[in-house]
Amino acid sequence: MATPLIDLPATESDSGRVNVVVDTPKRSRNKYKFDKQHEQWRLSKVLPQGSYFPFDFGFIPSTAADDGDPLDVLLISDEPTFAGCVVPARLIGVLEAEQTENKETIRNDRLVAVIETPYNPVLYQSIDQINEQVLDEVEHFFVAYNQAEGRQFKPLGRRGPERARDLLNEAGNRRSRKSL
Repeated sequence: MATPLIDLPATESDSGRVNVVVDTPKRSRNKYKFDKQHEQWRLSKVLPQGSYFPFDFGFIPSTAADDGDPLDVLLISDEPTFAGCVVPARLIGVLEAEQTENKETIRNDRLVAVIETPYNPVLYQSIDQINEQVLDEVEHFFVAYNQAEGRQFKPLGRRGPERARDLLNEAGNRRSRKSL
């Protein structure tokens, strides 16, 4: 029996790469979500005209972030993949943020990763190597995206790959405790 996407290992044991499951491709206005119960992709919403995801967006399976969902990942790449694509990636940092909805504030960080395969070496080692304007635009996208949903998204800072790996370890432990 095949392993559901949500239960794939978070990392590849031999390389240390993370498995990123893309739910929304770069330049897409369509936001997709994986329906665990039915093990299929569902259209979650269509973004307003002029809005689109700046990069592939997805999650790391077998993790649980503070909000209970798998860790969110922004996958820096030149070309879009597709919903459901599992991408081997290297964590290069995190966009730390808080999200407020109905007067309740939680952390909702976005890990940042780059594609890494035997044929595609990593483009960046750290988030610090990405153009600051690109990161500003990504943060602005998440602020506007959440505002359209009635939430407030507040960027707190940008941290490097060490912090991203710490968050991954915490989220893996949180998922393990949750499934006990």
